[in-house]
Amino acid sequence: MASASASAGDMVWVPILEDGVFRFDASEGARAAAGPSLSFADQRRREVRREGGDCPAVLPACVVAGNVQKVVIKLPSGTSLYGTGEASGPLERTGKRVFTWNTDAWGFGPGTTSLYQSHPWVLAVLPDGRAFGVLADTTRRCEIDLRQECTVKFSAPSAYPLITFGPFNSPAEVMTSLSHAIGTVAMPPKWSLGYHQCRWSYDSSEKVLKVVRTFREKGIPCDVVWMDIDYMDGFRCFTFDSNRFPDPKSMVDDLHSIGCKSIWMLDPGIKKEDGYFVYESGSKNDVWIKKEDHSPFIGEVWPGDCVFPDFTIERTRTWWASLVKDFVSNGVDGIWNDMNEPAVFKTTTKTMPESNIHRGDEDIGGVQNHSYYHNAYGMLMARSTYEGMAMSSTDKRPFVLTRAGFIGSQRYAATWTGDNLSNWDHMHMSLPMVLQLGLSGQPLSGPDIGGFAGNATPKLFGRWMGVGALFPFSRGHSETGSIDHEPWSFGEECEEVCRLALLRRYRLLPHIYTLFYLSHKKGTPVAAPLFFADSQDPELRKIETSFLLGPLLICASTVPTKGAHECVHKLPKGVWSPFDFGDSHPDLPVMCLQGGAILPVGLPIKHVGEASLEDDLSLLVSLDENGKAEGILFEDAGDGYGFTQGNYLLTYYVAEVHSSVVSVKVLKTEGSWKRPKRNLNISILLGGGAMISSRGVDGEEIHLTMPPQSEVSTLVATSELELKRRLEMIRPIPDIDEPSGQEGAELSKIPVDLKSGDWLLKVVPWIGGRIISMTHLPTDSQWLHSRIEINGYEEYSGTEYRSAGCTEEYKVVKRYLEQSGEEESICLEGDIGGGLVLQRHISILQDNAKIVQIDSSIQARSVGAGSGGFSRLVCLRVHPTFTLLHPTEVVVAFTAINGSKQEVSPESAEVTFEGDLRPNGEWMLVDKCAGLSLVNRFEISQVSKCLVHWGTGDLNMELWSEERPVSKDTPLRICHHYELRQTS
Repeated sequence: MASASASAGDMVWVPILEDGVFRFDASEGARAAAGPSLSFADQRRREVRREGGDCPAVLPACVVAGNVQKVVIKLPSGTSLYGTGEASGPLERTGKRVFTWNTDAWGFGPGTTSLYQSHPWVLAVLPDGRAFGVLADTTRRCEIDLRQECTVKFSAPSAYPLITFGPFNSPAEVMTSLSHAIGTVAMPPKWSLGYHQCRWSYDSSEKVLKVVRTFREKGIPCDVVWMDIDYMDGFRCFTFDSNRFPDPKSMVDDLHSIGCKSIWMLDPGIKKEDGYFVYESGSKNDVWIKKEDHSPFIGEVWPGDCVFPDFTIERTRTWWASLVKDFVSNGVDGIWNDMNEPAVFKTTTKTMPESNIHRGDEDIGGVQNHSYYHNAYGMLMARSTYEGMAMSSTDKRPFVLTRAGFIGSQRYAATWTGDNLSNWDHMHMSLPMVLQLGLSGQPLSGPDIGGFAGNATPKLFGRWMGVGALFPFSRGHSETGSIDHEPWSFGEECEEVCRLALLRRYRLLPHIYTLFYLSHKKGTPVAAPLFFADSQDPELRKIETSFLLGPLLICASTVPTKGAHECVHKLPKGVWSPFDFGDSHPDLPVMCLQGGAILPVGLPIKHVGEASLEDDLSLLVSLDENGKAEGILFEDAGDGYGFTQGNYLLTYYVAEVHSSVVSVKVLKTEGSWKRPKRNLNISILLGGGAMISSRGVDGEEIHLTMPPQSEVSTLVATSELELKRRLEMIRPIPDIDEPSGQEGAELSKIPVDLKSGDWLLKVVPWIGGRIISMTHLPTDSQWLHSRIEINGYEEYSGTEYRSAGCTEEYKVVKRYLEQSGEEESICLEGDIGGGLVLQRHISILQDNAKIVQIDSSIQARSVGAGSGGFSRLVCLRVHPTFTLLHPTEVVVAFTAINGSKQEVSPESAEVTFEGDLRPNGEWMLVDKCAGLSLVNRFEISQVSKCLVHWGTGDLNMELWSEERPVSKDTPLRICHHYELRQTS
């Protein structure tokens, strides 16, 4: 085995898979100790050394501290970082930290560090446009730290291999190489690429059929309707409510008769109930996850007390697959695996104890506790579901959607981005989330269009549908208790936008289906970031409102006040021709076709079943600077596995100009599928939406004569003018905002003064409810270090710096003035997303005016039932920044709970105190030169951690609550006091 240099931190490496791919381990012993791979499609390929003489161009450095392995990869200045799978926040990941720990994250925000899936993978685009990928092949909780520019850090317990890919010439080459390790997306049935309509819950057969028939009556495309948990008998999986769904097979037959499929939910939580056939057979087969005492673990989910299948055991997977096979006989077309992080109600972790025991098969890791298998649980469930569907029919491709997943899950299931919110921020976030999943090996994904929780406005819903109709997976989904979120629920203008958007998708289905075939074969994303068109252009790397579907560029707007046609969109170099289907609208994205590309499009249809191979086909042609273009079209039966035996048709079309005549012909074909007899419509894009067209027979050479340049210029100018007039005449979707429902004063841009007794405080409600000044009047000392826009006294809702809480606008909910006989106080409230508010009551106490009291809490106002009434994980983090008038003469002093005396000086930089080392309810900032101590008192039961961070001339003294979800009945709270004391 070759050994890397000492600068690589004693890591050892070996070439695997193919040229440019290497496995790194901390040591020979670590290599031997590493568990089997769950990410690799064929785990043996990670273990076999490749013959070849190449050496890695990038050498990771490794440090092992205790049982934690930390790996650092330093990359050249100017490198851009992507990947990390399903994570919120911006597309370019520098500055982000992600923890791979699958979490039911209802109402997540841009700063949430753990969502529903785990992808310990980073794609780096180097300054010269080449790309490099790195996979930390561990199922355990892993920190991916990208906060340092051009640096990737992984940290996880136990020995794990690091797999590097490249550098290769392009990001697409890295993705293809990654797919040789983790596999590619399972080829989806063509119907699954239509539009899906879902709501929690369509709670009866009658309601389901009414919704689908309304789509047909209104001429809005739709191929799939979804059944959430309410179809079940008391939330028992594999059952049907006999009153509301008395004959599911008959209902499905009715759906099929009008060209609609059905997808049904299955959760992992199985009701613990004697007589329930799933519980009885599972107990007989001994399939449940165990506690440390080897009794079945019981946790509460929708049905009440539940047991959970141990999908790490082949016996369990076979048992589950057989249940799925029988379930599919009811006419089920697809299955939705939800709550499979696994989510457990009424627990602070939102999941089962990490000490639970899985009796895993040896080839995936053997007997391990839950911390080892937690991140892979959802993928193993999806695998079992996929295998059960495959057993049910040999001529249908399974369709499975999973909420939880691990890198490699694309082999078994599609995914969606979880329980998002109906607001503009979540609409914007959905674009980079879908792109990141594609850059992490999962191309079949999309958000809940319109937002799952809360009430969309007409403009938000229409705009979201405009772009969501062009995501790889396109599904509208909303939460019970919200207003109706079907396309016709928001007025005529929104309904028309939704109709146009979805008709666009269906016209593009031949192209989208082809992209999925290429992804299935090569591992490339279906929706790719703009920099895939030119990875050398640094200006493209942060763009997240545009994306590519192959050579098709989608330019969207997520700004409420501007449509896509009003925004300035950065285009990659080369020729990009805008076009439409006569359907341009202010609330729809702008579409452009890359020069040199041929785009196959179909006829307007309402569902996939209407399309026929004999129908006309259209080719949109965008010639490059040399007058050439090429494109491909994949066709097969749309389902089944005939394509794997060559029963498909892959057509390569080419176009070329010779003496002003454009010839379009078939260059070559692959597959044995017979070319249908159909007309072929050719449209040459001239720019500005203008085009010239001709018609012929598919398979024959077709010729078009290009008009003179002067005529082209006239056609382009006329087309642009007509488009402008059309857009001006369109009636826009009404911009109706949902009333906030909050009481209290409007935001003021003048700081609010609180003055009483010893203190004068200045509060700015409009930025995080921040206290920017805290002056002790008798000594004339100012204790907070602040500008209006930063520092001072802030609070966050998470452990991450600048998590939600410090930047939101706060409402003044209550205000009491001293002269009214009440204490001088103000109550502020900020919406921190996910149905949560951060409320802060700041008071100068009436009965002791020497004390400033700050009583803060994170409260659940409208947390969705989708998570059992509990929010995402939150932590109330009190973050005051104090001024140090005499930086060399200050200390933080306190007596710890264990009785020890502590004194923390500036040389210590940052110190954390937990457990018995916490201050016993009081700590002081002591200025020895001034003879003053600022005393901070708090209720010890509310504080789980205290943190001291020394800056240059300032100091943070932070109080952290425990980190847990909150419900309406279980808020997080920290109430604490400040008082100034004279000291000798």
